[in-house]
Amino acid sequence: MKKLRIATFNVNSVRSRMPVLERWLPASGVDLLCLQETKVVDAEFPAAAFEAMGYTPLCCGEKSYNGVAIVARVPVDEVRFGFGDGEDPDFSTRVAFVRAAGVSILNTYVPQGKEIAHPDYALKKRFLDRVRAFMSREAKDGDHFAWVGDMNVAPTDIDVTHPEGKRDHVCCHSEIREKFEQVSRGLADMLRRFHPEEGTFTFFDYRVKNALDRNIGWRIDHILATPALEKRVVDCFVDKEPRSWEKPSDHAPVIADLEI
Repeated sequence: MKKLRIATFNVNSVRSRMPVLERWLPASGVDLLCLQETKVVDAEFPAAAFEAMGYTPLCCGEKSYNGVAIVARVPVDEVRFGFGDGEDPDFSTRVAFVRAAGVSILNTYVPQGKEIAHPDYALKKRFLDRVRAFMSREAKDGDHFAWVGDMNVAPTDIDVTHPEGKRDHVCCHSEIREKFEQVSRGLADMLRRFHPEEGTFTFFDYRVKNALDRNIGWRIDHILATPALEKRVVDCFVDKEPRSWEKPSDHAPVIADLEI
């Protein structure tokens, strides 16, 4: 069997995070990297820097907001951006789909939602419904398929520090947790499979002093797999080291090791 390492990483501006990426990626062993929140138009994406590290970047971005990319050092068979379902907006800068190395991956940057009463919260719920419809079209029984990305949902109380104070938060509210459970039904949570313990987080807010050192965070970045792919996953973990470096993203990469 061939080994494949995939990762998801909300970089919170790919150009700002290039020093971190150039330090982390070559030594990471990652073969297929899914990025979110690249915050750059395609013409200004730092493609040459990734190519110098031996990776081919495929991106769809916009100025200052959103943006998704696939960065691969394995041959890519297909890549698409957006839901492609005819509904507006298509979310081409929030949704990427790639087939490579025998695996299909849906990379999403789910809207945060802002506030329960805000229109963006309804947009978030509709986005998740469209994810489910996309997976129904693209992920067939027996497929090696993963849904990855910044989902902006902490699925359970152990996925956030001090959950008692976050019941009405758009990433923790019972309604969005139920929606996420419905959409992800049939997929296995890879990080929880290998790390069921409390205190496993992927996001550490800049606004919280020493959030990483104090382990005050949220688990909102996920790698979810179909049963067929789950059998191929041999490890999944959060690499918190890049979050500790100078000028980091507020997210840490989540990595899964596969045998395909």
